Amino acid sequence: MKIDLPQDVRFILETIREAGYEAYVVGGCVRDCLLGKKPVDWDITTSALPHQIKEIFPKTIDTGIQHGTVTVMLYGEGYEVTTYRIDGEYEDGRHPREVAFTGNLLEDLKRRDFTINAMAYNERQGIVDAFGGKKDLEEGIIRCVGNALSRFEEDALRLMRAVRFSAQLGCRIEEETAAAMRKMAPGLAQVSAERIQVELIKLLTSAHPDYLRIAWENGLTKVFLPEFDKAMETPQNHPHHCYSVGEHILHSLMAVEADKVLRLTMLLHDIGKPGTRHQDENGIDHFYGHGDLGEKMAVAVLRRLKMDRDTIDKVSRLVKYHDLRPKPVPKVIRKVMVQVGPQIFERLLKVQKADILAQAVYKREEKLEALEAIERVYKEVVEAGDCLSLKEMAITGKDLLALGMQPGKEMGAVLNRLFEYVLENPEKNRRDILLSLVQQQK
Repeated sequence: MKIDLPQDVRFILETIREAGYEAYVVGGCVRDCLLGKKPVDWDITTSALPHQIKEIFPKTIDTGIQHGTVTVMLYGEGYEVTTYRIDGEYEDGRHPREVAFTGNLLEDLKRRDFTINAMAYNERQGIVDAFGGKKDLEEGIIRCVGNALSRFEEDALRLMRAVRFSAQLGCRIEEETAAAMRKMAPGLAQVSAERIQVELIKLLTSAHPDYLRIAWENGLTKVFLPEFDKAMETPQNHPHHCYSVGEHILHSLMAVEADKVLRLTMLLHDIGKPGTRHQDENGIDHFYGHGDLGEKMAVAVLRRLKMDRDTIDKVSRLVKYHDLRPKPVPKVIRKVMVQVGPQIFERLLKVQKADILAQAVYKREEKLEALEAIERVYKEVVEAGDCLSLKEMAITGKDLLALGMQPGKEMGAVLNRLFEYVLENPEKNRRDILLSLVQQQK
């Protein structure tokens, strides 16, 4: 098979070859090309040593020279070129204690994580596939290169990468690899939260976010998301539900678009249910207050995963209000939009729809019709351009100062009363009307 290499990549490979060394594109870019996808990055591996690459190309950056990586700059674009290497002993479940350079491509390929990522290519030799990566890709299998226990012991993040690649590609994990995952799962505790977060987001925003189940089955979530394990163990004996809390979460992930905030919200929207479950005299489960508890738990989980503040704020608010069902009346919808946040209200409707679609079919049509009614009114409010914040009011604090009002709590209270009035009567958001109201209240 011939891979259509970008011109710059072909130039780098040929320039290295003309200097007397080997060079190949390697890893994910080869995998993606075999899948018919356009690679995001083109990684290059070579028999040339770092100082030799620096001699060959006029402009380079020492991005990881201690590990054999030099970035070659061409027309403002950077391409990582790494010397074939053999990793020494891993001491921290992440980094080798030492790296030895080698002139043997196969020695370099056999240290890589999975067979589908251990292929190399150049236009003269074609695809170098010593470990059956092409066949595994065709058959939809994630398999470690060589001994699976050794690969996971070297870098425990590979446990998460196995699940992530499985979800992105719709592949199953080969049995020996899965067995090694279960045995090595505790080692994930050595991996930084930031690195786990990156893999989790890629998994959740993939075509198969429900493959998080694989992480649970193999003991990974027990390490980085034990709250999910509790959800998987929590039944929902209720007419509106047909799954455990955890299975409901997995189904809801599939029912919403691949947006980071939405997928994280679905992951955590019912995370408070195990802590609020109680059964009535008829054996029916109830989860009163799970939204409020879920909000607190979501904040704790996302902080633990080192998520950014904006994501934490949006997800936790969506978790808190995911069961809110306002009447489809304009003034009610306006108030709820302010309460939830005008910018994330549309996301709330998507969360609620996914939640419904992951429940039992009992009264599903009625629920969806009610949600559609809310959405219609929401769109009317947006199209009307109704005032939804103090900043959008026709008067400001400066107007009140001009009337002789002193800045402070009183002014804030007046502005809030006017805002409540405008939410009830959007057509009266006019400067003359609001100033008249203020003067009447003096």
